[in-house]
Amino acid sequence: MNKKLTPGYIFEASWEVCNKVGGIYTVLSTRAKTLTDKYHNKVIFIGPDFATNAPNPLFKESARLLAAWRKQAEAEGLKVRVGHWLIPGEPIAILVDFNSYYTQKNDIYRWAWDNYQVDSLRAYGDYDEANMFSIAAAIVVDSYYRFHQLTANDNVVYQAHEWMTCLGALYLQKIRPEVATIFTTHATSIGRSIAGNNKPLYDYLWDYNGDQMAEELNMQSKHSLEKQTAHSVDAFTTVSDITADECQALLDKKVDAVLTNGFEDNFVPQEGKPFDDARKAARKKLLNVASCLLGKKMQDDTVIVSIGGRYEYKNKGIDLLVDSMNRLRNDARLERDVLVFVFVPAWTKAPKAELQYRLANKEIPAQPCSGSRITHVLYNPDQDRVLSQMDWLDMHNREDDHVKVVFVPCYLDGKDGIFNMNYYDLLIGNDICVYPSYYEPWGYTPLESIAFHIPCITTDLAGFGRWVNDVMPQKAEGKMAPVTVLHRTDNNFVEIAENIKNTVLHFTQLDKRAVNRLRKEAAALSEKALWSEFIKNYYEAYDIALRKRNKRIE
Repeated sequence: MNKKLTPGYIFEASWEVCNKVGGIYTVLSTRAKTLTDKYHNKVIFIGPDFATNAPNPLFKESARLLAAWRKQAEAEGLKVRVGHWLIPGEPIAILVDFNSYYTQKNDIYRWAWDNYQVDSLRAYGDYDEANMFSIAAAIVVDSYYRFHQLTANDNVVYQAHEWMTCLGALYLQKIRPEVATIFTTHATSIGRSIAGNNKPLYDYLWDYNGDQMAEELNMQSKHSLEKQTAHSVDAFTTVSDITADECQALLDKKVDAVLTNGFEDNFVPQEGKPFDDARKAARKKLLNVASCLLGKKMQDDTVIVSIGGRYEYKNKGIDLLVDSMNRLRNDARLERDVLVFVFVPAWTKAPKAELQYRLANKEIPAQPCSGSRITHVLYNPDQDRVLSQMDWLDMHNREDDHVKVVFVPCYLDGKDGIFNMNYYDLLIGNDICVYPSYYEPWGYTPLESIAFHIPCITTDLAGFGRWVNDVMPQKAEGKMAPVTVLHRTDNNFVEIAENIKNTVLHFTQLDKRAVNRLRKEAAALSEKALWSEFIKNYYEAYDIALRKRNKRIE
């Protein structure tokens, strides 16, 4: 067997480098240490610089780092800041100001059409912003390459994440063919659009024509850019088997490798007293906030359930969670109190003042707060989907309801005004989490859940759920698994809602010994998803890209 080709330099470009937006930030920031331990300062991340004169709390600038090249880059007209990304491993990061490229926008798009038939005519929204950054990132790599007089023998790899960095990968491959290019889509733009427009994605996946759907949904430019990049780069990759199917069906291109998303568990408290103390603190905070909001003391044996993530109501399964908890509320077999938190950021105006007063005065009056289903004030509460669904289902957290649902519509960054703790510091206090996703290329939230020893529910429409089905032994009838993976389709909403209800009900009936067993099994399963296990997929992708590069430049 031929020895794998390995990179001498790795450049990774993403909109989420030093820019905490979503799941890609988690992918990159948790994987960085594994790469830097192996490749050291030959791993360089490139992200957008939104405020060149303002500090970035995720980035520490260094005047000495790459100083000679930076001087040359500035002479060439590049505006960059160089430093370290403040994550485990502290990799080198280059933040680039891309605003100057807007004046060249039309020429750049003409170049993209002439060389790759990328159709930018019907672009709108964030298309221009993303592409100007993408081109700037590629020019940074070309400048670095020329300054250090690198050659094909240095095995430089450029990995572009999501459609937002596609154009730079195409540009770099054309002007600097010695660089091996990898494009990683974390979710196809057209697949996400189909799902987001409430069209049945999976029943018709292999019957959809991606180009036709792009026309119908006014996604022509993003789809064109993504499709041409998938067909042109040296290695086309994605993050899960389910998204690999999506790529083949909608982009007409089979992926070269699946780069399964891993994580590092260094944000989980150590076993023993640190873990136990963190869990007690989280439960105390969650129960206290709920008690003050509801006007009722929530007991220590309350079963705490949560869902978290972006406010994608159908895609994240928020609608299913609310519906299933209503079913549980009306199930006569439920004997314990269940407290459900919906941790989903919305358009929040301010913390609820009445709740803040009660928390500050450690007061739990006999009456609930006005609007006892939500912790913060929204700008448009009448248009909110969580509250509207609860209204429709007549869910009002009445005193005799065994199930209480609390909507937390803010970013849990430690400064929300109610909890004042970050998401992970609260997550550890849960008993079971529910993530019944419809569209979820991977799914970090359930993986994070089991890392904190919390059993969870997900679906086989999430990449994580598919992975669990492959690696987790089947449980005997009547035995609960640390991750319950439900089979979800376009048409079984009621069945899934019933299954979620029954799974949570089953959990409430377990004795302490069974719960502890589940928690240990959840933690053990999470260890199979560490980057130390999954990084080999990246090494495979590097080898594929470098070999394809070699053939391309011969």
